[in-house]
Amino acid sequence: MGIVNTLLRAVTWWNSQTLNTQLYTWRKGVKVGEDDQGNVYYRTRDDKRRWVIFNGDMEASRVSPEWHGWLHHTWKTSPAEQPLPRKTWEKPHQENLTGTAMAYAPAGSLRKAEVQSRSDYEAWQPE
Repeated sequence: MGIVNTLLRAVTWWNSQTLNTQLYTWRKGVKVGEDDQGNVYYRTRDDKRRWVIFNGDMEASRVSPEWHGWLHHTWKTSPAEQPLPRKTWEKPHQENLTGTAMAYAPAGSLRKAEVQSRSDYEAWQPE
């Protein structure tokens, strides 16, 4: 099974980091920090390139706003070095759940198990 995993990593990016990314990270990467989901953030020594190695699903919405700003050179210091101040009304970061079983479904949605009868709707019937 180890050979199959190695071959999959060599040619697919959705099964974790590819071998090329792993080699690049090993040769040129400097670990900067880790977020609460286990994603690990790296930069080159000259800080020209920054990247993330995802822990689990590779979904861009799993990167929190603080780390997103650092990845895109919005600010120099990483959230690991200097955390951003939080407002009391801010909710914790949540990834985009569209397309998953935990995605939002409004009342009356066909995805919801319970069927609700509606008294405020009358289906149109041709005469």
